[in-house]
Amino acid sequence: MKAILCEKFGTPADLKLADIPDPVAGPGEVVAKVMAAGLNFFDTLIIAGKYQTKPPFPFSPAGEFSGLVESVGAGVSEFARGDRVFGYTNFNAAREKTAVPAQHIVRMPAQLDFERAAALTVTYGTTYYALNARAHLQPNECLAVLGASGGVGLAAVELGRIMGARVIACASSDEKLAFARAHGAHEVLDYEKEDLREGLRRLGGTHGIDVVFDPVGGRYSEAALRSLAWAGRHLVIGFAAGEIPKIPLNLVLLKACAVLGVFWGAWVRHENAQYKRALEQLARWCAEGKLSCHIQKVYALPDTPQALTALAERRVMGKLVVRP
Repeated sequence: MKAILCEKFGTPADLKLADIPDPVAGPGEVVAKVMAAGLNFFDTLIIAGKYQTKPPFPFSPAGEFSGLVESVGAGVSEFARGDRVFGYTNFNAAREKTAVPAQHIVRMPAQLDFERAAALTVTYGTTYYALNARAHLQPNECLAVLGASGGVGLAAVELGRIMGARVIACASSDEKLAFARAHGAHEVLDYEKEDLREGLRRLGGTHGIDVVFDPVGGRYSEAALRSLAWAGRHLVIGFAAGEIPKIPLNLVLLKACAVLGVFWGAWVRHENAQYKRALEQLARWCAEGKLSCHIQKVYALPDTPQALTALAERRVMGKLVVRP
């Protein structure tokens, strides 16, 4: 079968298209024909050796997929050949077939297409876990989303709106903000034109921001945290800006606020039943048209390096998908 392989840590240009043996389903695993694989910013970090997950070489990027079950391993009874499934692989989805733990996948609704299903798991799953299980976002609360036009940012805008929050989308250009507004943001803030702290204070009013959704990090995190309301929550999603910020803990004390880590992969392992229920709910919303799961472009498997380069250069609004 064909696969995109990372044989050494480096850039997307170092990836290779190769022929490798078909996978075999081990105990508790399913082998699926990959119909579509979703790409995320963390894929650029995994192939560079800068992510907490460091798979053995050679491996394929792409941590989410949709496809058709081809075989099941010992102990797997809930899936059978031909089932339409989607879910989380962590890596190894940018290939024609992949082996994945059965506990990491769920069935697809009949109305959901393979491309959107492949783009649903990580971004919307991470965001739903963050807003629902970590921040306990409530109706009418004020949610500020940093990096609002990216994969998880867009998911936060859409899910925040579904959950009844007032959503403030923060991004770095008029085009990105218009995109976020078109997907449900109530207010927008360009943090390249306006100081983020002052802009959030203006939009948050005397009450302040209840929840900050932060996949960006860098110089924006402290400014966003300073805008929080009393007992607000700051969700740490990732560090797309490339810098892990150092937050003065006196701010946490003075605001009685919470800084909450959102480690998606660990949640999948530790709270697997909740993870599966979340995916099933997200799939229903997507099939019903309540979530856009917006895909900017679909790439052929050999063009995976170009897709990852676009992600690394932050030229993507929504998601990118690869179709073997």
